[in-house]
Amino acid sequence: MTADTQGLLRALIGGALPNEHGFFGPFGGRFVPETLVPALDRFEAGARDALADAAFHNELRQHQETWVGRPTPLMYAPRLSEAWKAQVWLKREDLAHTGAHKINNALGQALIAKRIGAERIVAETGAGQHGVATAAACARVGLPCIVYMGAKDVERQAPNVVRMRRMGAEVRPVTTGDATLRSAVDEAIRHWVGDPQGTHYILGSAVGPHPFPWVVREFQKVIGIESRRQMLEQVHGLPDLAVACVGGGSNAIGFYHGFLGDSSVEMHGAEAGGVGAAVGQHAATMSGGTPGVLHGSRSMLLQDEDGQVSDTQSVSAGLDYPAIGPEHALLAHVGRVRYHAVRDGEAIAALDELSRLEGILPAVEPAHALALAKRLCEGRDHPTVLVNVCGRGDKDMPILTRLAEQEGR
Repeated sequence: MTADTQGLLRALIGGALPNEHGFFGPFGGRFVPETLVPALDRFEAGARDALADAAFHNELRQHQETWVGRPTPLMYAPRLSEAWKAQVWLKREDLAHTGAHKINNALGQALIAKRIGAERIVAETGAGQHGVATAAACARVGLPCIVYMGAKDVERQAPNVVRMRRMGAEVRPVTTGDATLRSAVDEAIRHWVGDPQGTHYILGSAVGPHPFPWVVREFQKVIGIESRRQMLEQVHGLPDLAVACVGGGSNAIGFYHGFLGDSSVEMHGAEAGGVGAAVGQHAATMSGGTPGVLHGSRSMLLQDEDGQVSDTQSVSAGLDYPAIGPEHALLAHVGRVRYHAVRDGEAIAALDELSRLEGILPAVEPAHALALAKRLCEGRDHPTVLVNVCGRGDKDMPILTRLAEQEGR
């Protein structure tokens, strides 16, 4: 690590990043049409006011404890530990209300939207978990909600579409572009541009223009704070390895923040390696991307030599995105987190292993983190590994059913 990168890491740990322009070192910022600037300024002012207000934190904490179900448990996995020759601990975000970590950010942003006088909410979703969380949060605080979702994801995440509609959200399938999360984000932004004052856009991941990456991180930090405290209480020490899956990176950025200042903790991110290393066969942004601008911020991006965004492929709708949050790009740049591609087959094998050994059906997204954690344990002497299980697998039943039929099970 050079003096420059050491300085950037110290600034991040010390709370000095993002800077006043929304940059995490060379990444981040705000690259948007002029019409959106007043809405982003209003949201940033509202977020800063809320996060400095003890009354807001008391209200948020009450919702977290009585409705979300926080703190979520930290669980030892005895049979997985025996199989991996390691001490395996799982942070159970899958047990949060609506089945994933997404509720942490959706609830926080919905409360801010209410404070700043928004009349309605627009959101996008890939795996559906952010859409479900936003629909639930809007029902909780009393705001109408429209969710854009790629047509491919509507089909492969059908149970979550039903859940969103049952909770009062309007789900709009997106058939343009690649009909996945990337196209859903495009349509949600178009909707927002049409009414930036009356509508608040609840962005679900740590991506997009400033202040979204910062706000999402602030609401997801609860995962890392709880994890660190629970490790010290239950294990009397910190993990050797902390592993999370990364698409846009919302669960991972909150998880990592609990351990950024603990140099003894190795941190790793599992990207969607899809079915191959060629362009269009994966969504491993950090492994195969280059710096570029997408959806309002500068980060690592899968693109061709002309700057055209590449198509992606993954069994996981939630990781099927060609960019990553700018803070992750910084963490890789300074060497604090290492990112690895995990193929579809490895992830499904890890999903099956956790299900059979511990009776937990994870979502396909955190199955990538489990597969990477197993890989990282190989050749080490009984390491203590902590994996963030950021979502449950109920939503993936159509995918798992199709795979079972293909395998003749």
